[in-house]
Amino acid sequence: MPAYQIHRLKDAPRQQFRWAPHTSGVMIVKPKDYQPGAAIEAASPYAVWLALRDTEEPLQVGDVLELPGAELRIFKYIGFEEARWYVPEPVPHADAPPMEVT
Repeated sequence: MPAYQIHRLKDAPRQQFRWAPHTSGVMIVKPKDYQPGAAIEAASPYAVWLALRDTEEPLQVGDVLELPGAELRIFKYIGFEEARWYVPEPVPHADAPPMEVT
């Protein structure tokens, strides 16, 4: 069984997430908005949800499950959807010659 690492969404971003309109497709999430949680072994993301449903810390909307290999699933009102960590674009070096725009 795979081990899922839980990433808990912080309170302020959670309120924004809850009221944002649903979008389909891959969701980009920022690591700074999450706190690391426990790891749990389960057969699927839904098995994690079932295992934690009646505990003191159930999965909440906006929480992310990470599989080994960096595959992410975000918990939404409609179930789990694919997610990816936000990766900022690299800053160009000052040594690089300016590009000519035509």
